[in-house]
Amino acid sequence: MNHTESKLKSSQEKFIKKFLNPLNQFIFLLVKLPAALFMGVKVIELNHDVAKVTVPYRWSSQNPFRSTYFAAQAAAAEMSTGILCSVHIHNRGSVSMLITDMRAEYTKKVNKKALFICSMGKEIDKVVEQAIQTGEGQQITLEAVGKITGENGQEEIVSRFWFTWSIKSRKK
Repeated sequence: MNHTESKLKSSQEKFIKKFLNPLNQFIFLLVKLPAALFMGVKVIELNHDVAKVTVPYRWSSQNPFRSTYFAAQAAAAEMSTGILCSVHIHNRGSVSMLITDMRAEYTKKVNKKALFICSMGKEIDKVVEQAIQTGEGQQITLEAVGKITGENGQEEIVSRFWFTWSIKSRKK
C-alpha cells in the first residue's frame, strides 16, 4: 500500500470510528434520516468490508399484523448498503451516490430484532475507483440480508434486499 492509499485508509478509519460513536450516529439519523431514527435503526458494526444494522421489533417499527413493517426492514437494509458506500467515497473528492433501483424478497415474519448485513465492501471500492478513474457514472447492486435468531438459536434469513447505487465522480 502506497502513502496515498494508506492516508485514505486512515481517513476512512476515522470516519468509521466517528460514525460508530452513539452520539454522532444519533445526530446523523436525526438530521438526515429521522424516520430511521424513529424506527430504531442502528449501525452496530462497520468496517471497510461489512456493515451490520439492526432494527428492533417495537411499536414504532411494527405493522398491524404484529411483525416488523416492511419499510422498517427496508430502512435498515438500505442503511447497511449506504453507510458502506459512504465509507468508500469518504475523502475521495466530489463523489456522489444515489439509489436507482430497489428490490426486496420477504421470506419470514419478523417479530423480534432483525439484523441486516451488507458484506460487499471490496466490490464497492472497485466501483468507486472506476468512477473516479473514468469520470463516468458506475452502478453497483448491493445485497443486504436480513436475519433473526430463531427459536433454536440459529440465524434465519427473513428477507433480502438489492439496492442499485449509482456512483459518480465530479472531476474538476
